[in-house]
Amino acid sequence: MKFQIKNIVAILFMALALTSCSDNDDSVAVNELDGLIKFQEMTNTTHTIELYSKAGTLVQGYNEIKLRIKDNATNQYVKNATVSWMPIMHMAMMNHSCPNSEVEKITTEGTLYEGYIVFQMAQNDTEYWDLKVNYTIDGVDYTTTSVIDVPASVKRTVNSFMGSDNVKYIVAYAEPSYPKVAVNDMVVGVWKMQDMMTFPVVDGYTLKIDPRMPSMGNHSSPNNVHATQTTAGDLYNGKLSLTMTGYWKINLQLAKPDGTIVKGEEITETVTASSIFFEIEF
Repeated sequence: MKFQIKNIVAILFMALALTSCSDNDDSVAVNELDGLIKFQEMTNTTHTIELYSKAGTLVQGYNEIKLRIKDNATNQYVKNATVSWMPIMHMAMMNHSCPNSEVEKITTEGTLYEGYIVFQMAQNDTEYWDLKVNYTIDGVDYTTTSVIDVPASVKRTVNSFMGSDNVKYIVAYAEPSYPKVAVNDMVVGVWKMQDMMTFPVVDGYTLKIDPRMPSMGNHSSPNNVHATQTTAGDLYNGKLSLTMTGYWKINLQLAKPDGTIVKGEEITETVTASSIFFEIEF
């Protein structure tokens, strides 16, 4: 009898422990918004679309954006939508879009979708951006459009220019978001303007980097690695060496696969800065 009682107690203890672990696992699994801040809601009669970023704002340049769709009738978040978006800059004489990715589901059972948008210019008093989100749920199409806030960035993190090959390019800085005194993993993007609404990724180029500190004799740093692609259609990866805190100008040269430079200058004793560059300060 004592043996049976001990067994029953042990089984009950294990069941409680497993239940506790299961509860903890569930709480972690649904914590999708950890590190994210909601910066806007877009609504129509059926749904509310919540927009999130790490900073809780949009910036002129590269933006990683996450969204989720709430059913207004049930307050439940949709897990089975197919989503796309189109950012549009409304200017005095024309409209245009900007580089942007497809919108993809992050996890099968989650509610968040993600992608990136690169705003190559900021809003002003008369010109503004809006974002149109199209989505399909159970075969039914929906859409909503809202004006979004894209203020000018203090530091340059995006360059839009005409190359020597008469192609208009956009290059943007994505990572590191929080640079440190070290050799940092660097992520950048390169796109071209196919037309006013289409900006495909440029494949197979090299974005050469030469970080300098103008206030410290324009010195550079060792162990930098130019940014290249691993897979067509992806962003570019390199290594950014920062040897001290302060203001850095990351001078750039954009090179075709054959090595032809389409924009940017090599830094020399007489050429102290490239015509295309990024700026960081930390």
